[in-house]
Amino acid sequence: MQDLLFVALVSLWCSVAVGVLGAVVLWMMRRSSLVVMMMVLSVVTVIEIAFTFVALGFLGVFTEQALVAVLLVCIPTTAVSLALCLLLGARILNGSRSLARATRTMGEDGRFAAPAQSGSAELAVLTQELAATSAALTASREQERVLEASRRQLIAWVSHDLRTPLAGLRAMTEALQDGMARDQDRYLGLILQETQRLDQLVGDLFDLSRIQSNSLTLSLTPVTLPDLINDAVTAIEPQARNRGVRLVPGGIESIEVRVDVRQISRVLGNLLGNAVRHTHPGGAVTVSAHSAGGTAVLSISDACGGIPVADLGKVFEPGWRGTPARPAGKDVGGGLGLAIVRGIVEAHHGAVAVDNIEGGCRFTASLPLA
Repeated sequence: MQDLLFVALVSLWCSVAVGVLGAVVLWMMRRSSLVVMMMVLSVVTVIEIAFTFVALGFLGVFTEQALVAVLLVCIPTTAVSLALCLLLGARILNGSRSLARATRTMGEDGRFAAPAQSGSAELAVLTQELAATSAALTASREQERVLEASRRQLIAWVSHDLRTPLAGLRAMTEALQDGMARDQDRYLGLILQETQRLDQLVGDLFDLSRIQSNSLTLSLTPVTLPDLINDAVTAIEPQARNRGVRLVPGGIESIEVRVDVRQISRVLGNLLGNAVRHTHPGGAVTVSAHSAGGTAVLSISDACGGIPVADLGKVFEPGWRGTPARPAGKDVGGGLGLAIVRGIVEAHHGAVAVDNIEGGCRFTASLPLA
């Protein structure tokens, strides 16, 4: 028993000594190829065994003939180990080069084509992560492209909407200045009207900027949805009467929500204003509210004739108005109202949607119950 313990201690000492030396060599070669480091590790392992037997031979545990036999056995063992390291290293090296080529391709065109053979489980995991990253980058790049196109379109539309009233204001101001305006009061009323339109457009742009930068602050208070609807309907009723549009209640449940009253009132005003503006004279705008699935669902239906199916996904984009440019004299806004509606509702952790119904379309806003 004591002899076995002695052999174990000598083996431990020899293994630690050679292992430390091997660790130093590997640290010095830390920037070398993985294949070379694997071969060094294999040689160090064989040297540990040989050095242990040499030490035990000098201590008299083994005879000289037995020691020579062990050393002779270590020679083919080392050769086989090096050959296996070369085979394994070649496989890892091929997988690494394939992965490097695929990664280089991703840097050139933004798409990652995973190699057929990754070489090892670790490289396979890295390949999967690169594929997922490439997919996320592609989606982000596509979203950025869509946002950039939307931004350019919005700038073009807003520039048109600013240029038109500014040109009118300039013409009317020059007419008043030159004394060419016969009805000065009418001109002053038109100037005030155009100025209010400009003020509303600039305010919409500012609000949209706050929404898109997530800096919209909400003051949440509990309120019943019928009260908000009644106030919004009362405000829009004169406009509806002038256009010959009827406002019809379609079933409004007494639902309590916790919202920012001013912002949700603006949502209702925008939706009702759009519905009244696009409903043909003699048509009706229906307002309804009910609870479903833990949310308050507000619906506003109009008689606009419907929205083309291809445009349903664009309705809430900034600047969308259904036509490339606003026809002269047509009473439409800057195309920001519905984008602001979506931003305000989503800031309340709700959702908005639009779908076509018979003779028109229906806008739906879902808000969390109080």
